[in-house]
Amino acid sequence: MLREEQIKEIRQLLHKSQNPLFFFDNDIDGLASFLLLQRFIGRGKGVAIKSFPELSEGYVRKLYELRPDIVFVLDKPLIEKSFLDSASQLGIPVVWIDHHPLQNIEEVYGVYYFNPLQDKKPTSEPVAYWCQKIASKEEDLWIAMLGCIGDWFLPDFTEQFKKQWPGLLDAENAGDALYKSELGKISRILDFALKDRTSAVVKMLKWLATVKSPYELLEENDATKSIYKRFKQINAKYSKLLEKAKKFGKIKNKKVLFFSYGGDLSISGELANELFYLFPQKIVAVAYTKGSEAKISLRGAVDIRYLTEKAITNIHGRFGGHKNACAATIALEDVPKFIEQLEKESEKINKTK
Repeated sequence: MLREEQIKEIRQLLHKSQNPLFFFDNDIDGLASFLLLQRFIGRGKGVAIKSFPELSEGYVRKLYELRPDIVFVLDKPLIEKSFLDSASQLGIPVVWIDHHPLQNIEEVYGVYYFNPLQDKKPTSEPVAYWCQKIASKEEDLWIAMLGCIGDWFLPDFTEQFKKQWPGLLDAENAGDALYKSELGKISRILDFALKDRTSAVVKMLKWLATVKSPYELLEENDATKSIYKRFKQINAKYSKLLEKAKKFGKIKNKKVLFFSYGGDLSISGELANELFYLFPQKIVAVAYTKGSEAKISLRGAVDIRYLTEKAITNIHGRFGGHKNACAATIALEDVPKFIEQLEKESEKINKTK
């Protein structure tokens, strides 16, 4: 967990800032984290990070373009050294709030690093959970809930949310919250809307900074028209891919559910999440292929991060994430070998049970 003195320190850094720049992961936890902090201080610009798995050097241009006095990096497991070099040279402090496996930060960069895994009793709540503790605005509790259920987590303020915003969360577990509740519908709408062109995302962020109620997001009107348009476009493709992938989940005596697809839409994480919800006994691996590269999203009730580390042995690539949800990027030609090794490692786990 984050200690009270750490939460106070982050608040002080936010209050001192005049022109903060928020880099956030391109998912609902990252989006909610940004909105909570921006609405808390009433200023700052947000940039959704589309590079994986790190905040890459390519985003240095935003430091020159927007001239921030401080940078906040939210829900990103890695930051490229070259980005930190540039921020240091420009005299811009970096505040990094994350919940992925701990990173060793060189003191030379002067990064303010906050991660609940640092504590004597390590936890890994979504970053939106901690941003709600930092901002502590009851009227924005719904934003924190969006981020939490998007990361499959029901926080300790769930019952408070249900009383404050009735009818949005009739679910007792995180999976049902995401796929069977009105709040989950909002979470998925915003998640898909993030996958729009930059100008549309910027427009959405400006509007979300003013929204007072989650019910506003359930109404299809002039304010939400572009958001719903993008959601419907992506959801149509998503639904077709999901139906194809579900056929692989119904194969008996197959521990690993592997599905691969190509095209211009990277939604392997979203597909992997729902497939794991539908087939909780399976190890899910969804590969999005583009050019000579494959991004594989993995989910499982077992330690999928450990299995991924084993599966990527003797394969050039990188991976990262959580115990039950992670991702790997490898060469397209290595996908068969990766899946073969993943299946072998999963069989070892079955034999030890």
